[in-house]
Amino acid sequence: MSVDYTKLSPRVVWGKVVLYLKERKFIALHVACGDITNVSIDSNKFIITVDDGMLINLLKEGKREIENALKWQGLDMEVILLVKENVLSKSESDINKLKSLISDEIKIKGEK
Repeated sequence: MSVDYTKLSPRVVWGKVVLYLKERKFIALHVACGDITNVSIDSNKFIITVDDGMLINLLKEGKREIENALKWQGLDMEVILLVKENVLSKSESDINKLKSLISDEIKIKGEK
């Protein structure tokens, strides 16, 4: 039986992954995955995008369990882990540049 990956809801699939992890007592991975909402499906790839670089290490260690959770759903998908790059606004970029140029000689109002 072939699965039409275009008709799958990434969030529904992810919710079942989180449930699978909880039921099998992968507590740390379950808690970490419970906060992840940026998931998508591209062909037979399940893509998980996180903001925190620290979280990516836990996901890498638990990748096999995530793949097993997908297989449990009857899905043969490759798990792709991505860290979202934080894009600075123009003003944030300018402030950082100023800080690097004149370091302790300037204090930005509102910063500690």
